[in-house]
Amino acid sequence: MSDSVKVAVLGASGYSGIELLRLLLRHPNAELVAVTSRTLAGKALSAEFPRFRGVGVADSLKFTNPDTETLKATGAEIAFLALPHGVSVEYAKGLLDAGIKVIDLSADFRLRSAELYKEFYDHEHPAPDLLSEAVYALPEVRADDIKKARLIACPGCYPTSILVPLIPLLKAGLLGDAPLSVSSMSGASGAGRKESVPLLFCEVQNSVRTYSVPKHRHLSEIGQELEIAAGHPVKLTFVPHLVPTHSGICTTIFASVKPGVTLDQVGEALQTFYAGQPFVRLLGANKSPDTKNVVGTNFVDVGWAYDARAGQLILMSVEDNIGKGASGQAVQNFNLVCGFEPTAGLMNI
Repeated sequence: MSDSVKVAVLGASGYSGIELLRLLLRHPNAELVAVTSRTLAGKALSAEFPRFRGVGVADSLKFTNPDTETLKATGAEIAFLALPHGVSVEYAKGLLDAGIKVIDLSADFRLRSAELYKEFYDHEHPAPDLLSEAVYALPEVRADDIKKARLIACPGCYPTSILVPLIPLLKAGLLGDAPLSVSSMSGASGAGRKESVPLLFCEVQNSVRTYSVPKHRHLSEIGQELEIAAGHPVKLTFVPHLVPTHSGICTTIFASVKPGVTLDQVGEALQTFYAGQPFVRLLGANKSPDTKNVVGTNFVDVGWAYDARAGQLILMSVEDNIGKGASGQAVQNFNLVCGFEPTAGLMNI
């Protein structure tokens, strides 16, 4: 592709969409040519989001309806789908048929199995033929496949925070067979930009609660990717928590290690796997990551420790759920697809 690629954002009015706009408007190699929203059609981008006044094309570019022919006419080469789960799939095939590559932030194409999708999302997948083509796009794990793909399924926010620490250790064969236990906390933006009583300020502030226990939808993709890394099924308990912050995810993983495996070996496996990866920051043994250091960025910070009394390895990670957990990772994948610098548009911290 050229030094400048024309891009469209479908679903540009949600939290992930807004973050995508922030990143793409300042990306040195992205030319934003279309933004869609049924409710905002005809309204200038900066009129709806005044923070973008005077930035790039924000004052002149207007929202349109998400019509494939209209998007094709703009010359868009890549479309980011920041749409709700179950909605992205309605547009993906038409965009692909029009020759537009798709980077999807929803869960519509993350699973390889239509049966697994139905189990966790309670309906048949509308386009099962596309599941085998879609690439589960964790950049640090599947870069070569992402570079060649035309349908990119960006991982979910919780899965990213869980897979980054675990995949290298499973691939290295360091973990024992005991079930993994994961506790994750997320800011309220993870639920999306919608009217909902449980997400009102007065409901969230000064309160922490679990939800979707014991079967959060993200368990499906976490299990899929852990099984691929390990070469066998991996048992996992996952408990998510809502905490009174806007954004940020803090994940703690409890795992067993095989006899004789040391904390140094854990660190070496992580260092080797993520050598040269700019967005995974390994803090080291007995170092606890903090969400305040990653919010607004595309970084994942990872620490680890060993509890000798309990015989458990403790893995800790933090990320921004709408950054590395969504829009930042989507732009990182965009850079891979287009052959741009991995950090292009993502180091403004």
